Amino acid sequence: MTEPTRTPTEQTAERGIKGATLAVFVEGLRQRDPDAVVNAVLMFAATYLPSVAERLFDVEFRPWQRVYTEISMLAHAVGILGPYDDTWWWDHVTHVLSATLLGGFVHVAADHLGRNPRRDVLASIVGGGLLWEIMEYAVHRLSDRLGIEPVLVYYGRRDTVEDLLFDLLGALFVLLFGDRLLRNFTRDAD
Repeated sequence: MTEPTRTPTEQTAERGIKGATLAVFVEGLRQRDPDAVVNAVLMFAATYLPSVAERLFDVEFRPWQRVYTEISMLAHAVGILGPYDDTWWWDHVTHVLSATLLGGFVHVAADHLGRNPRRDVLASIVGGGLLWEIMEYAVHRLSDRLGIEPVLVYYGRRDTVEDLLFDLLGALFVLLFGDRLLRNFTRDAD
């Protein structure tokens, strides 16, 4: 499959998102914040996942799907610079975004395998959310024991429950709208 043709507006949006993610990287360097630097590098790399998926799986992302994925990565990168701590709803939004991306991937994969996408989406979001929260807790505890700054911050039980609820909200979006919004990736797309 050849690289999909993008309109100048789409190209500008993608360049802007990637540029903003690079700005987070630069700001992380300026603030001497290794968490922000590493996160920005990972999120910048992840903005290329739609292009990689198009080449590997012979699919084509719709422009809004590509921008949605890239904005999700940018939201995580920006969050490390302060919004996760300073803006009460930022973590909730990023959990919903992450859950819709994971849920969308699982929805499409399940469809291609002839499985029930709804059951698989719910299982992946619940399982993935629990694993993330356990990892967040373990990394934070290990960092405390070693006396180093934690890469992941554990905010307590209430935050864990809220994170899992917002993960489920993202799963609900995929369950309600996945068949229609991801049709270009499913078996019946032809």
